[in-house]
Amino acid sequence: MTIQIGQTLPDATVSMMGTDGPEQMALADKFRGRTVVVFGLPGAFTGTCSTLHLPSFMRTKTQFDAKGVDEIICVSVNDAWVMDAWGKATAATDAGITLVADHTAEFTKAIGMNFDAPAVGFFDRSRRYAMVVKDGVVTHLQIDKPGVCDATTGEGILAAM
Repeated sequence: MTIQIGQTLPDATVSMMGTDGPEQMALADKFRGRTVVVFGLPGAFTGTCSTLHLPSFMRTKTQFDAKGVDEIICVSVNDAWVMDAWGKATAATDAGITLVADHTAEFTKAIGMNFDAPAVGFFDRSRRYAMVVKDGVVTHLQIDKPGVCDATTGEGILAAM
């Protein structure tokens, strides 16, 4: 079942690249006592994700900061090496966007955002979504239809706030 506004996000283990390689972390720790924007997308280094979705949050980061958002987290079903390389290649990491690897799709499946597209090699990938999370509870949620990147952009979720 797809996560809904008013629900508490499930805990899940994700990874990020640390100084000595991938480091595991409980995603719930990122939400506790904080306001966080979380957005998910089908894959690092993919067309729309690289040219529209991720850049929209880089453009709007200061606007989120002004609204009291503590962190913007991008979640993708990739490994920590890929997410780290993508963050560097796009300058998203330098812009202050946190890129996490949902390497087993645990979080993506738990919130009901997974999909398969075998023709392009996607299995348990993430649908395109954006949400505002306050102390672990979803307060705003935008989900785009397949092939669309509009409501889930930085500008789209800002407008919903």
